[in-house]
Amino acid sequence: MGREEQQEEREVLESIFPDEITDISDTAYRISIQLDVEDENEDPENPTEHPTLLLTITLPEPYPSEPPVLALSTPPNSAPYPHLDITIDRERLLSSLFAAIDENLGMQMVFTLVSTLKEAAETLVAERRAAAQEITEREARKAEEEENRKFLGEAVTRESFLAWQEKFTAEQREGEERAVEAEAEGAGAKKRALAAEKEKRLTGRELWERGMVGKVEEEDDDDDDEEGVAQGVKDLSVVG
Repeated sequence: MGREEQQEEREVLESIFPDEITDISDTAYRISIQLDVEDENEDPENPTEHPTLLLTITLPEPYPSEPPVLALSTPPNSAPYPHLDITIDRERLLSSLFAAIDENLGMQMVFTLVSTLKEAAETLVAERRAAAQEITEREARKAEEEENRKFLGEAVTRESFLAWQEKFTAEQREGEERAVEAEAEGAGAKKRALAAEKEKRLTGRELWERGMVGKVEEEDDDDDDEEGVAQGVKDLSVVG
């Protein structure tokens, strides 16, 4: 195919991409490719600008017997897109065209290369977005599980139940022992209090049996004798 045939392909491409194709020279042109990427989380009132790729095609004289020379870039001062970075993804995207070049060698292939590149870039964006979404959902599930664990507590296993049962039984036994000790101590105190009260209210017979009656009478007799002696002394003093 000579230059004339290459020019014919160029005219066909212009009919397909009237606003996207720009001539650089007689043998080179650039095609702007806007990716169709949909984001479910995108704000309708503040949509994100869809990424655009610039594919520069330079045709060697033997084209299409020889493949075109391709270069890939983005528009100057274009806003960065979260799931596509041309400085990182350039080689991967260009390598996705190798199979299409081999399959179409000897035929006009620029339209096929543009379509293949667009599909590869959109697939890459979709994969990265899905991976990011998966990370977000996994973190959300983890946070939800942590929150639910606060209310549900730890899962009961045979080992955890046996450990709880042993601890509960020991605490219950210790509580029962303390209750028995407290009851015994209370009973002893009550018994001592009753004995003291009974001591204060001894009957005459009990006082006599304990030898307290004779002691009291002796003390009373001693007091009477002392009073009699004192009175006699007083009477003698008056007579003299």
